[in-house]
Amino acid sequence: RALRDAGMEVIYTGLRQTPEQIVETVLQEDVDVLGLSILSGAHMALFPRIMELMKKKGLNDVLVFAGGIIPEEDVPQLKKIGIKEIFGPGAPLQTIIDFVRNNAPRKA
Repeated sequence: RALRDAGMEVIYTGLRQTPEQIVETVLQEDVDVLGLSILSGAHMALFPRIMELMKKKGLNDVLVFAGGIIPEEDVPQLKKIGIKEIFGPGAPLQTIIDFVRNNAPRKA
């Protein structure tokens, strides 16, 4: 909601989406930014699969960030696979908004 209130178009896909469903939405909606949220602890299985599928579909110009309960020791590996930033619980909403504004690709 904070991103929408900041003037961004937000497409919410709902809970329990598979990596395939997420990437298909990214492709169909021609998004600039993908924000992933996870609380289940399955980030080290799901996020790499999403990034792999995005690469296969040629979606290399999409900014990807994540949030949720993600242990600090997992952050370097997630960034290595292409997730630009990780926001933990309690991250200020303005920090996330600023991150998206400053890093989203500008499409002509």
